[in-house]
Amino acid sequence: MPFNNLIGGEWVAGARYGHNLNPSDTADTIGEYAQADVTQLDAAVSAAQAAFPRWSTGSVQARSDTLDKIGSEILARREELGTLLAREEGKTRPEAIGEVTRAGHIFKFFAGECLRLSGETLPSVRPGVGVDITREPIGVVGLITPWNFPIAIPAWKIAPALAFGNCVVFKPADLVPASAWALAEIIHRSGLPAGVFNLVMGRGSVIGDPLVTHPGIVAVSFTGSTSVGHRIAMQCAEHGKKVQLEMGGKNPQVVLDDADLAQAVELSVQSAFFSTGQRCTASSRLIVTEGIYDRFIAAMKERMATLRVGDALAAGTDIGPAASQAQMEQDLMYVDVALGEGATLAAGGTAASCHTGSGNTGFFVTPTLLTDTAAGMRINREEVFGPLAAVIKVKDYEEALDVANNTEYGLSAGIATTSLKHATHFKRHVQSGMVMVNLPTAGVDYHVPFGGRKASSYGPREQGRYAQEFFTTVKTAYTAA
Repeated sequence: MPFNNLIGGEWVAGARYGHNLNPSDTADTIGEYAQADVTQLDAAVSAAQAAFPRWSTGSVQARSDTLDKIGSEILARREELGTLLAREEGKTRPEAIGEVTRAGHIFKFFAGECLRLSGETLPSVRPGVGVDITREPIGVVGLITPWNFPIAIPAWKIAPALAFGNCVVFKPADLVPASAWALAEIIHRSGLPAGVFNLVMGRGSVIGDPLVTHPGIVAVSFTGSTSVGHRIAMQCAEHGKKVQLEMGGKNPQVVLDDADLAQAVELSVQSAFFSTGQRCTASSRLIVTEGIYDRFIAAMKERMATLRVGDALAAGTDIGPAASQAQMEQDLMYVDVALGEGATLAAGGTAASCHTGSGNTGFFVTPTLLTDTAAGMRINREEVFGPLAAVIKVKDYEEALDVANNTEYGLSAGIATTSLKHATHFKRHVQSGMVMVNLPTAGVDYHVPFGGRKASSYGPREQGRYAQEFFTTVKTAYTAA
């Protein structure tokens, strides 16, 4: 059956349809998913505008109950939805189930936030006057999400938007419509009034810019590439819209001489290669001090040899496919670029032949370790978004910190050390929004703020209580006695 867009509480046929393919098995078509045009985008915005007055002033208990119901269904169906996600995006089934579980917890967290929205009552400097400071929803928000976390990232945008009384027009990445549609179908059946939540699937080139510049959209939350994020920031500034951007990362993982070697290797492997390296928080730069360098490289190669690349749905798979042929080709291109600049290929670096049950192959890349790299090489400057890690040898902690900060990005950073002194100094002085000590750089909690610095993020933080900064506006009201 075709999977349609959700506009004004109705499933609406698309202007056209697109094939959704399994990156583990290119013979497997997941479904035919609608692609909206500008006319349907206009209809979705109009429906959201019509629903906003009632939804924004309605019962917070009703909002809370609805979000809790959505979260409960997601959690009850986590294995089914996780299987769909793994089949569509390519992360392993256990990782996909974990992502779905996180999405369920996010909705339940914001079910509570509906009831925790607070304000202040202050005395004025003028006698006989009181001041109330409150937060109110901002209106119709446009949410644009990426392909690498096709249910968790939509959840952490949609849930707070609804919790704080906004209406939503949601455009998922064109590469992964199935997870978005499944989430939208759950939201649709939760009892939300028609028009509060709308799904418009389709290409960014067709409906992305029109969504951002649409006069009925008052705010845009985007997660994706840095180049697109910069364009959205300029468009929102020109049209006076509130904007929240999560973009790229080139995250450093520092390994000091005093680190626990086994721990350092495991967290580096998880950060660099799990989820096929397709995480904005992945560690693609391993910055290693010279005293542990040789032992670290040898131990990394030994651990990497145990990683199993294969079908995302197969039991025992550690690393699934790249999400698309274009992503696979980009990964392999960066290997060639690094070698051309003088890097040494220590492990991996090739396409992998992993046959699935149908006998067809997908878009597989072997986990890749590049050594003898320098901070100025492209492999250490540009986001690859694949299972590639480049190692940079440094003299000591001070040089490691300098190299870690020598990037336009600043999302996540990690350090492996047994030194409290160095760990404390690193947490304060590394230029990133999130810091991990003896933990993988990829992997964060749903109830605390997520975001970075420099070219990685722009605008208020996502997740946790900090989400209210974007999805609400502050009102100051004076009352004479």
